[in-house]
Amino acid sequence: MGKSRKKFSSQADPELLAELRGIAGNEGRQFQAVLEDAMRDYIERRAKDRPRRHVLEALGESLEDFDDLYRELAK
Repeated sequence: MGKSRKKFSSQADPELLAELRGIAGNEGRQFQAVLEDAMRDYIERRAKDRPRRHVLEALGESLEDFDDLYRELAK
């Protein structure tokens, strides 16, 4: 990773924090990694001028896999 981290303090709904900690535990990841993912997703959703990256990647994969089918369905 190599990215530097900056410590911050905030408050959140205890149930939300518990859910995030549960996700981190179930995935065997650190809480901060799951929190960073959540923040990235939030920022991507708020970006108005561009669709989310993972959505475009999924669309591209689908088009590659099912291009012939989509062309037939469009007829």
